[in-house]
Amino acid sequence: MNLGTFGIWSLAFTHGDPGEAADAAAEAEELGYETLWLGGDPGGNPQGDLATAARLLDATRRVTVATACVSIWDRPADRLADAYHALPAGDRKRLMVGLGVSHGEIIDAYRRPYTAMASYLDALDSAAPPLRASARLVGAHGPRMTRLAADRTLGVHPYLVDTGHVNRTRELLGQGPLLALGQPVIPHADPATARARARGTLAPYLPLANYRSAWLRSGFTEGDMAGGGSDRLVDALFLWGRPEDIAAGLAERRKAGADHIAVQIATNTRGTFARSGWRELAAILLA
Repeated sequence: MNLGTFGIWSLAFTHGDPGEAADAAAEAEELGYETLWLGGDPGGNPQGDLATAARLLDATRRVTVATACVSIWDRPADRLADAYHALPAGDRKRLMVGLGVSHGEIIDAYRRPYTAMASYLDALDSAAPPLRASARLVGAHGPRMTRLAADRTLGVHPYLVDTGHVNRTRELLGQGPLLALGQPVIPHADPATARARARGTLAPYLPLANYRSAWLRSGFTEGDMAGGGSDRLVDALFLWGRPEDIAAGLAERRKAGADHIAVQIATNTRGTFARSGWRELAAILLA
């Protein structure tokens, strides 16, 4: 399955108006983006609903549609495999199922996430028919989960990480598995405005232990995570500025080892499609 170099990650595909979502998906495909990511959010609706994916597949002809990510606690593996195989064969060829363990702060049943993910992948393998390894990936941030994803799926989909994390993940994965980075961007050149918007996007993630552990491994401190996030943390996790500045930052992520980048234009509203931003970046990234 080909995710291409750049895709669009948007909460609006799952939280916005379905009619506009279909129209926006068709435009993103026309602009040249190669994958559409159904964004989920902490404490929100069940992430990556396959019915939503099916609507986007119907609205497009070539792009891959990816869920980011289906929580393994929300749907038993056999039901997910059944929902996947209920789709037409042509749709399944363009559907990537992203999986995640979510967060202990959100899920009451959260226990032993590595073991839970390994068992879930076992169940997908033994489903009748199985949801094959090449059609799934994992929203992994820690080293153990990253290695599991490399062994049992197409690869990993980290989000809200710095360039150093991308580089370390590439080293862990080696050159085979896919590193599909979720990268938030803010097309605004004023530092105060851009950082304020970044902090709005970052706020739901700051209390979550899985993200905090990843940032600590990257050399950030508890102090960086206080007060909405330090400028140092914000500037490392988000790309902001003119479209050409953002394009340069995306090139840096690619050089660090990202095979694919799912670009999220941060809007701080779940149902807003940042289509003007998609167009501005496409003119540079996809020309």
